[in-house]
Amino acid sequence: MINAPKGTKDLLPIDSYKWQYVEKTARETAKAFGISEIRTPTFEHTEVFLRGVGEGTDIVNKEMYTFNDKGGRSITLKPEGTAGVARAFIENGMANTALPAKLFYITQCFRYERPQAGRLREFHQFGIEFLGSKEADIDAEAILFAKTFFDKLGVKGLTLYINSIGCKNCRGKYEEALKDYLKSQYDNLCPLCRERFEKNPLRILDCKNEDCKIITANAPRILDYLCDECQTHFDKVQTYLNLSGVEFKINANIVRGLDYYTKTVFEFVSENIGAQGTVCGGGRYDGLIKELGGADEKGVGFAMGIERLLLVLEASGVEIPNENKISLYFAPMGEKEKEKAFSLAYELRLKGIACELDHMSRGIKAQFKYADKLGVKYVAVIGSTELEKGVVKLKNMQNGNEEEVAYANLYQAVKD
Repeated sequence: MINAPKGTKDLLPIDSYKWQYVEKTARETAKAFGISEIRTPTFEHTEVFLRGVGEGTDIVNKEMYTFNDKGGRSITLKPEGTAGVARAFIENGMANTALPAKLFYITQCFRYERPQAGRLREFHQFGIEFLGSKEADIDAEAILFAKTFFDKLGVKGLTLYINSIGCKNCRGKYEEALKDYLKSQYDNLCPLCRERFEKNPLRILDCKNEDCKIITANAPRILDYLCDECQTHFDKVQTYLNLSGVEFKINANIVRGLDYYTKTVFEFVSENIGAQGTVCGGGRYDGLIKELGGADEKGVGFAMGIERLLLVLEASGVEIPNENKISLYFAPMGEKEKEKAFSLAYELRLKGIACELDHMSRGIKAQFKYADKLGVKYVAVIGSTELEKGVVKLKNMQNGNEEEVAYANLYQAVKD
C-alpha cells in the first residue's frame, strides 16, 4: 500500500466542513475590514525567500523544499505567505494603486520539519498583509483583525503578547549588547543557539530550550534600546489597542523567526494546546518590499496555521456547525418511484435544497438507516401509492412527524 508522505495529511469529508467554516469566517471578517483576497503561486524562485525571509533563519537554512526545475532554475515550495505576496505587489505594480493594499490569503505552505500535533510538512496558512502604510494605527488594525476573527470563531484562552524589535539602527546596538551579555554563557547555549549567536542573535531570546531560557532571563531588553521613532511608534500601537479595548501584555522576548520583521511584533498564544501554543504571529516588515527590488513601501501582517487553529477550537470546546448536511433524502420503493425521486431531487437542488437519494438499490429499512447516518432532517418516501397520488410521505427525522406533501409543495415544506 502506498501511504501519504510523512508530514502530510488527507482532509476527509468528516472534517472538511470544519475547514470550510473557518475559511468562511475568515473571508467574512476580511470583508468587514475591507481586505481583498490574493492568490500567489505554490512555488517561487528561491531568491524570493533567500532575500525576503532571510538566510539566517531556520526556514531558509533547514526547512525549505528547494529543487532545480528542468530549466535549471532553483525553485522553492512556499514555506510562508508574506514573501510571495510582497513579490506579487512589486511585479504587478500594486504600489500605483490605492494604498494601503489590504490583502488576505489562504494557502498551502511547505516546511521540512519534524511532524507533531499542529505542525506538518504540508500545512495551510491564513494571513493578511497591509502594504503601503507606515502608521501605527494599521499595526493595531492588523492585531484587531486577528482578535475579531478569533472572537467570531469562539476561541477562548488566548493571550495577546506584543513587542517592538526596533529598526535596523537601534536593533544593531541592541544585538551588540545582547552578544556581550551572552559571551560568558556561550558554551552553555544549545547547539542551535550557538549557531544563532553570529547569524541571528535575537532568535536566542525565542529558544524553547530550558537552559537557554534561564540564560536569557536576565538579558538586556530590546525595549530599552529603541530609538525615539521606534518608541513613539510602539507607544501609538498601544494607544490604539487601548482605544479598542484590546487586552495585551508586553513580552520583550517575542522576536518572531523571520528576518524581515521591524518594529511591532505580536503573537496570540493559547493556553490549551501545550508547547505549540502560538496560534497567530506577525508584525511589521518595513524593509521587505525594498529588499525584493521594489520601492520603499512599508508593510504589516500576520499568519496563522489552520491546522493548529483547529486544535485550539477543539481544545476550547467550540462546536463547529456542519453546514454541509443533507436536508432531504428521497427513499423510492421501486424503479418508477426512483425515476420520480431523481427528477424531484434535481428540481430541488436547483432551488438550493441539499438532496440525496438511494443509489445502492437498498430496501426501505436500509434507506432509513442510511438517511439517519447522513443526519438528514427529512426523508421523502415514494411508493406506488404516493406515485399514483402525486405526493411523497414526508417524515421529519427530528420529531418523527409524518405528512403527505404534494410534489409542488415539497420545496416549501422542507426549506428552512
